[in-house]
Amino acid sequence: MTTQAQAQTVIQEATVRGLEKNSKKGRGRRLRPAGSRTSFTLFLCIVPFLILAFLFSYLPLYGWIYSLYDYKPALGLEGSEFVGLQWFQMLVSSPTQMAQIGQVLLNTLAISFLGIATSILPLFFAIFLNEIKAPWFRNSVQTLTSLPNFISWVLVYMIAFSLFSSSGLVNDVLMDSGLITTPVKFLDTDQNVWITMTLWSIWKGLGWGAIIYLAAIAGIDQSLYESARIDGAGRFQLMRYITLPQLMPTYLVLLLLSIANILNNGMEQYYVFQNAFNKQWIQVLDLYVYNIGMTGNSLSMATAIGMLKSIISVILLLTVNAVSKRVRGESIV
Repeated sequence: MTTQAQAQTVIQEATVRGLEKNSKKGRGRRLRPAGSRTSFTLFLCIVPFLILAFLFSYLPLYGWIYSLYDYKPALGLEGSEFVGLQWFQMLVSSPTQMAQIGQVLLNTLAISFLGIATSILPLFFAIFLNEIKAPWFRNSVQTLTSLPNFISWVLVYMIAFSLFSSSGLVNDVLMDSGLITTPVKFLDTDQNVWITMTLWSIWKGLGWGAIIYLAAIAGIDQSLYESARIDGAGRFQLMRYITLPQLMPTYLVLLLLSIANILNNGMEQYYVFQNAFNKQWIQVLDLYVYNIGMTGNSLSMATAIGMLKSIISVILLLTVNAVSKRVRGESIV
């Protein structure tokens, strides 16, 4: 027994010495965990996009400094007079300016709310498009409805002018058929401008907006449909009780983002469709900033208005994010 105990002691001492020797060798080089290497690699993948976001989204914020000067392009920023908050004071001190801004905000909010009200259309379009059984027909419809998204608003206006101008195709057909005696002014009018702009936006973005919902439908667990079919559910019941509820989280996120960007209508569509007849009702905030800066030669005033719009948009985004976190338990930021 003594011999066995001595042998076990020798083995244990040799094992301890071997471990100490190995630890001394590896003391100088400590292995990095695999998870941290993966995270660093993924970070390097997004660095180019972070640089682009900085260059195009954050670096231009330096231009806000123009709102503090009476900027003259011929003199440059150094030769222009520093006026401080003069342009911001003019926005609230002039009744004419306030009335004009009020009309612009009314146009912006009205068109934005119409866009939000019709934002449910791409969701339903995606659901019904997914129910088409013939792949060739489904792909054809999706391609034809997504194609207008890649057409510039200049070309869209050319199409609208060819169809709906006083000498366009629609007026020619109506006059030749005897339904009207004088051309109908579809474009050169201030009637229903908000609805007309919303309809053109729907035509241009319906198919493209449905793509994200089609991707969400592809990710739905197929076992849900199989279980519902076993229970006797029909196609419309599958759409109502499975597809639609599964798409609602995606729709709510897009809806919250739309509400946060309620002041950002863009200007391309309204710029090409504006004329002397509808300018009062079609001029949204982005177009108003452009008209003041380029047409009115008041770049500092345009910068001040754009600056306020950006700040309000950020406040709206944070507010919507807080409401989403309180109501849904999830936030978008």
